[in-house]
Amino acid sequence: MFSSRSRDNLAVALAAARSRISELESELARVSARDPLSSELLTLRAFRTQLELDVQRAQRYSRPLAVALLDVDRFRYLNLKHGYAVGDLVLGAVGDLIAGATRSHDLACRIGGDEFAILLPETDADGAVEAVQRIIVGLESLEAGGIQGQSVSAGIAMLEPAQAAEPLLAAARTALEEARAAGGGQAVLFNPSVPGAADAEQLAGGPGAVIAALASTLGERDRYTGDHSETVVDLVQRVGEALARGPDEIARLRTAALLHDIGKVGVPDEILHKEGPLDEREWEIMRQHPIIGERIIRATPGMGAIARAVRHEHERWDGGGYPDGLAGEQIPIEARIILACDAYHAMISDRPYRRAMPHRDAMTELGANAGTQFDPQVVEALIGYLYGRRQSGLAAV
Repeated sequence: MFSSRSRDNLAVALAAARSRISELESELARVSARDPLSSELLTLRAFRTQLELDVQRAQRYSRPLAVALLDVDRFRYLNLKHGYAVGDLVLGAVGDLIAGATRSHDLACRIGGDEFAILLPETDADGAVEAVQRIIVGLESLEAGGIQGQSVSAGIAMLEPAQAAEPLLAAARTALEEARAAGGGQAVLFNPSVPGAADAEQLAGGPGAVIAALASTLGERDRYTGDHSETVVDLVQRVGEALARGPDEIARLRTAALLHDIGKVGVPDEILHKEGPLDEREWEIMRQHPIIGERIIRATPGMGAIARAVRHEHERWDGGGYPDGLAGEQIPIEARIILACDAYHAMISDRPYRRAMPHRDAMTELGANAGTQFDPQVVEALIGYLYGRRQSGLAAV
């Protein structure tokens, strides 16, 4: 027979065991409802359960509700180039950023592979687009697995009267497919009045037409700057190839090089065409052109990564550049490549206030500033390409 004290001790032990089991069950339920790559995200099953509840609530009280689907652009290529372990690191980091960029009552999940979903209760169309655009901009500077910056396509749909959860997801899927087809790197809002069509304001003209128009505008404003940008395009492609950048990266690099000086359209003529050194006030104005260029380019859907490269084209490897004082690999690789190629071509070109520098002296300057102004690997690739052209009897550029 148990003594009274023994029975009391046993009851206390059983109560403690039940409490611990309850804690473990709660923790198991919490963990099982979270994505394995990002503990900040729900699983698809948990997300769908909450989506059904929120759709019913929004319909009952006639409240706005939005759903966004996001897909990491060119993720298959990333996996092939860097491996699945790196791909998982990137997905986890993307998921953490998405979760961190949403409000406490929003919900996010990874719905499989490289696709994510966000549930935005009490959110109208403008608010949903703004929220997703913030995520797109944030992802442009995300670093994970040794990879700098990610681009996503996004489709957004608003809950319609009497609409159920599945048709709402299907509408967001339609918008996502249109964002992909338009080149990625952008958010498209589903237009229920034209099934299968995206909001015309977000797709009119397409990025290609905008790029051509911007390049033409730059050439008309300043012939030297326009011609200079076209020459730099060829150099950056050669350096990008030497650094084993992929086809999509080379395409972005070429576009960023073509438009890297577009912000100079906002610089007054008396400064842009001055035949002599600029004073401090004039330099302060001139140093705004990367920021102006970023604003111009970012206004076009799908060109966020290019806008970021243009903003940072005058950053230095040692952190002494502008406008943000980034250093080393914080600087987008496109910007690092453009900076070195831009500097080389500027050195060997005649300008109203100075004569062109000989090719040999320009090469010496590049080497002397590797590790301070320029990325050493970029300088090595550029000098290697230029040396190869000289050896083959071709012009330097």
